[in-house]
Amino acid sequence: MSTYDAFAPIYDVWFPGTEDVPFYVELAREAEGRVVELAVGTARVAAAVARETGKRVIGIDSSPAMLERAREQGADLDLRLADMRDLALDEPAGLVYCPARSLLHLPTWADRRRTFERVAGALRPGGRFAWNAFAFDHAIAARLDGAHQDDPVGHTLRYSVGESRIDITLDSGAAISLWWATKNEWLGLFDVAGLEVEALYGGFDGQPFDDASREFVFVARKPR
Repeated sequence: MSTYDAFAPIYDVWFPGTEDVPFYVELAREAEGRVVELAVGTARVAAAVARETGKRVIGIDSSPAMLERAREQGADLDLRLADMRDLALDEPAGLVYCPARSLLHLPTWADRRRTFERVAGALRPGGRFAWNAFAFDHAIAARLDGAHQDDPVGHTLRYSVGESRIDITLDSGAAISLWWATKNEWLGLFDVAGLEVEALYGGFDGQPFDDASREFVFVARKPR
């Protein structure tokens, strides 16, 4: 059983909004070649991308329970049980994207480097890699650390600043972790993977990333 299987039945309630969907849909419309979503989960984004663009989306996830939920979407999806760190395609992709802050489930810089290098190897020249992640805020961490929350479901957050880690524990006892990174750490990953930064936004509406931003929205491109 995957660590994330226990979250599959409630996963979508963590993302009641759809502000990220148009952003990824537009990138998919512009893509030449295959479209791939990493950590597809319940296919909240992938199903919308497939329906609105008419393109088949390859969805990769390490959780069988998440993929079972994704199959219920009824969209044109090619769902594959796999680890994003082992991404391999038989044809190059025009777009690989990873929504919902899912790259933060990779615990080490080496895991991220391997993933970025795999993505770069899977993209066709000129292809894009897009994803989003939160920008760590000490004030938010201090306010939420150890506090029980009922919304969207009962859970508790624990911050380990020394490990750059957040542990999310449901009232049921199921738990997952997220590991955050700085802007320079993300930029370093592009460098080692041979990808060029096309844009860094502070949100899905294309606003510039600045000191007030709390979300990284990156678009990178493989050189032609």
